[in-house]
Amino acid sequence: MVKTGKKLVVVSMVMGALTFAVAGCGGTKESADALEVQTETASENVTEDVTGDVTEEVAEEAVTAETSNDIFQDTGLATFELSSEDLHDGVWDSIITNTENGSNVSPQLAWEPVPGAGCYVIYMVDTTVEDWIHWKSNNVTETNLPKGWAPKEEYIGPYPPGGTHDYEIYVFALKEPVERAKGAFNNSNMKFKANALSLDEVTEGAKGNIIAYGHITGTYTKGN
Repeated sequence: MVKTGKKLVVVSMVMGALTFAVAGCGGTKESADALEVQTETASENVTEDVTGDVTEEVAEEAVTAETSNDIFQDTGLATFELSSEDLHDGVWDSIITNTENGSNVSPQLAWEPVPGAGCYVIYMVDTTVEDWIHWKSNNVTETNLPKGWAPKEEYIGPYPPGGTHDYEIYVFALKEPVERAKGAFNNSNMKFKANALSLDEVTEGAKGNIIAYGHITGTYTKGN
Protein backbone atom coordinates (compact mmCIF):
# COMPACT_ATOMS: atom_id res chain seq x y z
CA MET A 1 0.00 0.00 0.00
CA VAL A 2 2.98 2.34 0.55
CA LYS A 3 3.97 1.76 -3.07
CA THR A 4 0.47 2.75 -4.22
CA GLY A 5 0.50 5.93 -2.14
CA LYS A 6 3.75 7.08 -3.78
CA LYS A 7 2.22 6.67 -7.25
CA LEU A 8 -0.76 8.84 -6.31
CA VAL A 9 1.49 11.59 -4.90
CA VAL A 10 3.67 11.61 -8.02
CA VAL A 11 0.64 11.88 -10.33
CA SER A 12 -0.81 14.68 -8.19
CA MET A 13 2.47 16.58 -8.45
CA VAL A 14 2.63 16.06 -12.22
CA MET A 15 -0.97 17.21 -12.73
CA GLY A 16 -0.36 20.23 -10.51
CA ALA A 17 2.71 21.21 -12.50
CA LEU A 18 0.88 20.85 -15.81
CA THR A 19 -2.04 22.94 -14.56
CA PHE A 20 0.33 25.68 -13.41
CA ALA A 21 2.13 25.66 -16.75
CA VAL A 22 -1.11 26.17 -18.71
CA ALA A 23 -2.69 28.71 -16.37
CA GLY A 24 0.47 30.70 -15.74
CA CYS A 25 1.68 30.88 -19.33
CA GLY A 26 -1.46 32.11 -20.99
CA GLY A 27 -2.55 28.70 -22.20
CA THR A 28 -5.24 28.36 -24.86
CA LYS A 29 -8.35 26.15 -24.89
CA GLU A 30 -6.42 23.65 -27.03
CA SER A 31 -3.71 23.55 -24.37
CA ALA A 32 -6.30 22.94 -21.67
CA ASP A 33 -7.88 20.14 -23.72
CA ALA A 34 -4.49 18.55 -24.18
CA LEU A 35 -3.83 18.83 -20.46
CA GLU A 36 -7.15 17.14 -19.66
CA VAL A 37 -6.33 14.24 -21.99
CA GLN A 38 -2.89 13.88 -20.42
CA THR A 39 -4.41 13.98 -16.93
CA GLU A 40 -7.03 11.34 -17.75
CA THR A 41 -4.38 9.10 -19.29
CA ALA A 42 -2.16 9.43 -16.23
CA SER A 43 -5.11 8.73 -13.91
CA GLU A 44 -6.10 5.65 -15.92
CA ASN A 45 -2.55 4.31 -15.82
CA VAL A 46 -2.34 4.79 -12.05
CA THR A 47 -5.82 3.32 -11.54
CA GLU A 48 -4.80 0.20 -13.45
CA ASP A 49 -1.57 0.00 -11.46
CA VAL A 50 -3.27 0.57 -8.12
CA THR A 51 -6.04 -1.91 -8.94
CA GLY A 52 -3.45 -4.51 -9.78
CA ASP A 53 -1.63 -3.97 -6.48
CA VAL A 54 -4.85 -4.11 -4.45
CA THR A 55 -6.09 -7.20 -6.32
CA GLU A 56 -2.85 -9.02 -5.65
CA GLU A 57 -2.93 -8.11 -1.94
CA VAL A 58 -6.58 -9.14 -1.54
CA ALA A 59 -5.93 -12.42 -3.34
CA GLU A 60 -2.97 -13.13 -1.08
CA GLU A 61 -5.05 -12.39 2.04
CA ALA A 62 -7.83 -14.67 0.75
CA VAL A 63 -5.42 -17.55 0.21
CA THR A 64 -3.97 -17.09 3.70
CA ALA A 65 -7.42 -17.11 5.27
CA GLU A 66 -8.50 -20.10 3.22
CA THR A 67 -5.52 -22.26 4.18
CA SER A 68 -5.33 -21.22 7.81
CA ASN A 69 -7.73 -23.67 9.50
CA ASP A 70 -5.79 -24.09 12.74
CA ILE A 71 -8.17 -23.10 15.54
CA PHE A 72 -5.39 -23.24 18.15
CA GLN A 73 -3.04 -20.76 16.48
CA ASP A 74 -4.27 -17.98 18.77
CA THR A 75 -3.43 -19.88 21.98
CA GLY A 76 0.30 -19.19 21.98
CA LEU A 77 1.12 -22.89 22.17
CA ALA A 78 4.30 -24.12 20.49
CA THR A 79 3.87 -26.24 17.37
CA PHE A 80 5.62 -29.14 15.66
CA GLU A 81 5.32 -30.66 12.18
CA LEU A 82 3.12 -33.60 11.28
CA SER A 83 3.24 -35.59 8.07
CA SER A 84 1.13 -38.30 6.48
CA GLU A 85 1.78 -40.49 3.47
CA ASP A 86 -1.98 -40.64 2.92
CA LEU A 87 -2.38 -36.91 2.27
CA HIS A 88 -1.63 -35.68 -1.26
CA ASP A 89 -2.06 -32.11 -2.50
CA GLY A 90 -4.38 -31.35 0.38
CA VAL A 91 -6.66 -34.37 -0.26
CA TRP A 92 -6.90 -37.50 1.87
CA ASP A 93 -6.51 -40.82 0.07
CA SER A 94 -9.74 -42.76 -0.22
CA ILE A 95 -8.25 -45.78 1.59
CA ILE A 96 -8.65 -44.05 4.98
CA THR A 97 -12.35 -43.38 4.45
CA ASN A 98 -15.38 -45.32 5.60
CA THR A 99 -16.89 -45.36 2.11
CA GLU A 100 -17.34 -47.80 -0.76
CA ASN A 101 -13.97 -46.61 -2.05
CA GLY A 102 -12.15 -46.89 1.27
CA SER A 103 -10.87 -49.44 3.78
CA ASN A 104 -11.70 -47.50 6.97
CA VAL A 105 -8.13 -47.51 8.26
CA SER A 106 -6.38 -44.69 10.11
CA PRO A 107 -3.87 -42.74 8.02
CA GLN A 108 -0.12 -43.10 8.41
CA LEU A 109 1.05 -40.32 10.72
CA ALA A 110 4.53 -39.26 11.84
CA TRP A 111 6.29 -36.52 13.78
CA GLU A 112 9.59 -36.01 15.57
CA PRO A 113 9.55 -36.80 19.31
CA VAL A 114 8.85 -33.64 21.30
CA PRO A 115 11.40 -33.04 24.09
CA GLY A 116 9.81 -33.52 27.49
CA ALA A 117 6.70 -35.24 26.16
CA GLY A 118 5.53 -38.31 28.03
CA CYS A 119 2.68 -39.09 25.64
CA TYR A 120 0.46 -37.70 22.89
CA VAL A 121 -3.27 -37.32 22.21
CA ILE A 122 -4.59 -37.53 18.66
CA TYR A 123 -7.79 -36.03 17.31
CA MET A 124 -9.17 -36.11 13.78
CA VAL A 125 -12.19 -33.87 13.29
CA ASP A 126 -14.51 -33.00 10.44
CA THR A 127 -14.64 -29.23 10.86
CA THR A 128 -17.31 -28.97 8.15
CA VAL A 129 -19.83 -30.71 10.41
CA GLU A 130 -19.66 -29.38 13.97
CA ASP A 131 -16.19 -30.79 14.69
CA TRP A 132 -17.26 -34.40 14.26
CA ILE A 133 -14.58 -36.59 15.86
CA HIS A 134 -13.31 -39.39 13.60
CA TRP A 135 -10.18 -40.26 15.57
CA LYS A 136 -9.45 -39.98 19.27
CA SER A 137 -6.47 -41.81 20.75
CA ASN A 138 -5.23 -41.07 24.25
CA ASN A 139 -1.79 -41.48 25.84
CA VAL A 140 0.01 -42.49 22.63
CA THR A 141 3.74 -43.09 23.05
CA GLU A 142 4.75 -43.81 19.44
CA THR A 143 5.60 -41.05 16.97
CA ASN A 144 5.46 -43.00 13.70
CA LEU A 145 2.09 -44.63 13.28
CA PRO A 146 1.62 -46.96 10.29
CA LYS A 147 -1.55 -46.97 8.23
CA GLY A 148 -4.28 -48.79 10.13
CA TRP A 149 -2.60 -48.26 13.52
CA ALA A 150 -5.72 -47.04 15.36
CA PRO A 151 -8.24 -49.63 16.62
CA LYS A 152 -11.83 -49.41 15.42
CA GLU A 153 -13.05 -48.06 18.76
CA GLU A 154 -10.75 -45.05 18.28
CA TYR A 155 -11.02 -44.44 14.55
CA ILE A 156 -13.76 -44.27 11.95
CA GLY A 157 -12.86 -42.95 8.53
CA PRO A 158 -14.44 -39.97 6.78
CA TYR A 159 -17.89 -40.64 5.39
CA PRO A 160 -19.18 -37.26 4.20
CA PRO A 161 -22.91 -37.25 3.40
CA GLY A 162 -22.22 -35.03 0.40
CA GLY A 163 -19.89 -32.38 -0.92
CA THR A 164 -16.33 -31.70 0.18
CA HIS A 165 -15.45 -31.84 3.87
CA ASP A 166 -12.37 -30.72 5.81
CA TYR A 167 -10.72 -33.37 7.99
CA GLU A 168 -8.10 -32.03 10.36
CA ILE A 169 -5.69 -33.92 12.60
CA TYR A 170 -4.31 -32.45 15.82
CA VAL A 171 -1.65 -34.17 17.91
CA PHE A 172 -0.99 -32.77 21.39
CA ALA A 173 2.32 -33.47 23.14
CA LEU A 174 1.73 -33.78 26.89
CA LYS A 175 4.11 -33.80 29.82
CA GLU A 176 1.94 -36.24 31.73
CA PRO A 177 -0.84 -38.61 30.64
CA VAL A 178 -4.44 -37.67 31.28
CA GLU A 179 -7.21 -39.95 32.45
CA ARG A 180 -9.13 -39.37 29.26
CA ALA A 181 -9.30 -37.03 26.29
CA LYS A 182 -12.63 -35.24 26.28
CA GLY A 183 -14.98 -35.36 23.30
CA ALA A 184 -17.52 -37.86 22.00
CA PHE A 185 -16.08 -40.26 19.43
CA ASN A 186 -18.00 -40.48 16.14
CA ASN A 187 -20.18 -37.58 17.14
CA SER A 188 -20.36 -33.81 16.91
CA ASN A 189 -18.34 -31.80 19.43
CA MET A 190 -19.35 -28.18 19.61
CA LYS A 191 -16.83 -27.66 22.44
CA PHE A 192 -13.93 -29.34 20.69
CA LYS A 193 -11.47 -26.49 21.26
CA ALA A 194 -12.28 -26.24 24.96
CA ASN A 195 -12.16 -30.02 25.35
CA ALA A 196 -8.75 -30.22 23.69
CA LEU A 197 -7.37 -27.36 25.79
CA SER A 198 -8.51 -29.18 28.93
CA LEU A 199 -5.53 -31.49 28.26
CA ASP A 200 -3.43 -28.65 29.63
CA GLU A 201 -4.68 -29.40 33.16
CA VAL A 202 -3.47 -32.50 34.99
CA THR A 203 -4.94 -31.39 38.29
CA GLU A 204 -7.62 -28.78 38.82
CA GLY A 205 -6.19 -25.30 38.45
CA ALA A 206 -2.71 -26.50 37.48
CA LYS A 207 -1.94 -25.81 33.83
CA GLY A 208 1.03 -26.32 31.55
CA ASN A 209 0.62 -29.96 30.59
CA ILE A 210 0.49 -29.26 26.83
CA ILE A 211 4.03 -28.79 25.55
CA ALA A 212 3.17 -28.30 21.88
CA TYR A 213 0.84 -29.52 19.16
CA GLY A 214 0.95 -30.49 15.50
CA HIS A 215 -1.72 -29.93 12.86
CA ILE A 216 -2.42 -31.09 9.32
CA THR A 217 -5.56 -30.75 7.27
CA GLY A 218 -7.00 -32.31 4.14
CA THR A 219 -10.28 -32.62 2.33
CA TYR A 220 -12.35 -35.51 1.06
CA THR A 221 -15.25 -35.43 -1.37
CA LYS A 222 -17.96 -38.04 -1.50
CA GLY A 223 -17.51 -40.23 -4.55
CA ASN A 224 -13.72 -39.95 -4.73
